[in-house]
Amino acid sequence: MISLHTSPLDQPGTGDAGGMNVYVVELSKQLAGLGIEVDVFTRATSSALPPRVEVVPGVTVRNVAAGPFEGLGKNDLPAQLCTFARSVLRAEAVREPGHYDVIHSHYWLSGQVGLLARDRWAVPLVHTMHTMAKVKNASLAEDDSPEPPARLIGEEQVVESADRLIANTDDEAEQLIKLYGADPAKVGVVNPGVDLEIFQPGDQLLAREAVGVPADAIVLAFVGRIQPLKAPDMLIRAAAKLLADDPGLRERLVVAVIGGPSGNGLEHPEAYADLARRLGVDDVTRFVKPMAREGLADWYRAATVVCVPSYSESFGLVALEAQACGTPVVAAAVGGLTTAVRNGLTGLLVEGHAVADFADALHRIATDPGVRDKMSRAAVEHARGFGWELTAERTLAAYGVAQQALATEVAAELASS
Repeated sequence: MISLHTSPLDQPGTGDAGGMNVYVVELSKQLAGLGIEVDVFTRATSSALPPRVEVVPGVTVRNVAAGPFEGLGKNDLPAQLCTFARSVLRAEAVREPGHYDVIHSHYWLSGQVGLLARDRWAVPLVHTMHTMAKVKNASLAEDDSPEPPARLIGEEQVVESADRLIANTDDEAEQLIKLYGADPAKVGVVNPGVDLEIFQPGDQLLAREAVGVPADAIVLAFVGRIQPLKAPDMLIRAAAKLLADDPGLRERLVVAVIGGPSGNGLEHPEAYADLARRLGVDDVTRFVKPMAREGLADWYRAATVVCVPSYSESFGLVALEAQACGTPVVAAAVGGLTTAVRNGLTGLLVEGHAVADFADALHRIATDPGVRDKMSRAAVEHARGFGWELTAERTLAAYGVAQQALATEVAAELASS
């Protein structure tokens, strides 16, 4: 596997680490459980990192030195592709020929490296986009910046040349075909999963005691990277609208924004705290640093509703994790969130990004215990259909399809020569 721009060892919710990190780690673990040996190549971001880290038996993270360890943003990384690719190719060169059977790249930067390795090793390249520039640029937040042309070109190259494209949802598969001209025969859908052992229902009162919120609180939570794309401001603005409509809620309301600044959010890390002060909701708003998954599960269980207001989302693991803990979700009706959340059953999907619409949806669930309890039960049942074991089995099948496709291509070339 190639995960160039963010390490699977990084804490999700910080920097560029997010759902993709979870995806790579959990998928790799499950593949190892199926007898597949996995090497994950990623760019080293500290001189203190060892060259190799064994995550679990059968899964090794290889930290590749490519450019300065610190201070490089995602948009600086294309300049390091050659250095990174050279190290990946060198790692294979010291082994017996045919050591790797499949390359699985994650995000377009990794896909560029994967294309070089594919041609050098004569093994299939399977690629997962995770996010797509054309989708993001079509639905930018007001204070967000468009993805650069270099990414658009790079994505098109990977889509054209990969042997298999794994989409997270049917919606993403359709976007690959319509926006990028992907060959429908090369596109397969494999839903990401959720760790059902960590993210599971529990005692809400104990969870609230663990995270330090009152037992009778109405807790509205946002979990994710703090940047315009993820729209944490939407929850803050919706909370202000709720309090304007019903001032009596102030005594019980807790708004938890859990995550760290990322992307454009790094330019103004205090912007959302300033927004809360301007809107007069800073007294009910808490900014919580990213944490290990066990602590995050407590926050999900403590929450009355989890809000996922992203402007674009390849899948939305946060929504699935929250539902697995029995917490309904209010989410934007974009991308994979329309698969992750069953509208009206496990939560509510909101069309557009009108503050009043999000406030209404949050109010409907948070202030009606009957609605909340019914959605909670349905959310748990829905999440049970997304275990990582199933994701790994379907991904392994996709690898087989890619191997067969490459073998057919090679046979055809030999026949015509």
